[in-house]
Amino acid sequence: MQRPYKIGILGATGMVGQRFIQLLEDHPWFQVAWVAASDRSSGKRYADAVRWKLDTPIPPSVAKLPLSPATPERDPDGVPEIIFAALDTDIARELEPKFAAAGCAVISNSSAFRMQADVPLVIPEVNADHLALIPQQNWNGSQTSGGKRGYIVTNPNCSAIGLVLALKPLAERFGLRSVFVSTMQAISGAGYPGVPSLDILGNVVPFIKNEEEKLEAETRRLLGKLDVAGKSTQVTPLNARVSAHCNRVAVEDGHTESVSIELDGKPSREDILAAWREFQPLKGQNLPTAPEQPVEYNPAEDRPQPRLDRMRGRGMAATVGRLRPCSLLDWKFTVLSHNTIRGAAGAALLNAELLASQGKLLPSGWKP
Repeated sequence: MQRPYKIGILGATGMVGQRFIQLLEDHPWFQVAWVAASDRSSGKRYADAVRWKLDTPIPPSVAKLPLSPATPERDPDGVPEIIFAALDTDIARELEPKFAAAGCAVISNSSAFRMQADVPLVIPEVNADHLALIPQQNWNGSQTSGGKRGYIVTNPNCSAIGLVLALKPLAERFGLRSVFVSTMQAISGAGYPGVPSLDILGNVVPFIKNEEEKLEAETRRLLGKLDVAGKSTQVTPLNARVSAHCNRVAVEDGHTESVSIELDGKPSREDILAAWREFQPLKGQNLPTAPEQPVEYNPAEDRPQPRLDRMRGRGMAATVGRLRPCSLLDWKFTVLSHNTIRGAAGAALLNAELLASQGKLLPSGWKP
């Protein structure tokens, strides 16, 4: 990379926005050049507007940046071509198409467009080929001047990423029929200030709005097949049953999931462990944020645990443990992933790195 891409961050003062800024400090490919938040913060220095909640200081280069209005029309000259979006769903549904229509590549962490037919929902280790949907997008009805073609790429729900990383090598090698998953999701997944203390301390909340529906639908789409017929490209979801129970628990970071699966084949325990161990689809691509081993197995009988394992692979690996036979399906195991790194900002950053490695991160890289 001869020089870093200049990028902007929408929703820069929120928890996922803060993670973006933390992960992008000293990134070899990307440089934060523009930050935006709500109108009430516009014009302030980033350091003066944000309630920084992470365990590293605000990078000095970002601390002094002014917060811009969160619309391309109100800052036409200052908006970079590449936007990382960390917005609530309703706001994302309004703003992300505006930036795409203005000719920006929008790398989104929001759920607003994840299930739209022409928007790729991507985990680079799982379904990088789904990026082929991008040329079908046309957010403003015509191509922008200068050959730029804005687009949106999304990463999955924070509870789906760890699960799908663990399922992909098994589905690929043996075939997958059924998945039953029960999640124990960290409070940071609710953003800041998150869940009120009197609701979560000493408690488990067995409901997260729309979470079960997202987890079930996104899992099948991520593991689905890209079908090309003439000029039409679409994703056919995996033909498997997925049932989810989603719970909020009093853990700060790290989503833990108990999973039971039914497979087409009859693999042994060693077959499954080998599938996870040999799963290295990005090996040799030298993407800065990619973990060397995306699925790590911990053989200890009481692991993985959020406090001990969430930072494996610098927070980008899924940790699996407790693989054992299931009396209802075939096998059961536990999987853990860091929900605001691998499940949010880190996932979007890895998507951008994948696009950059293909020379297609800038909108001009995609032709109609």
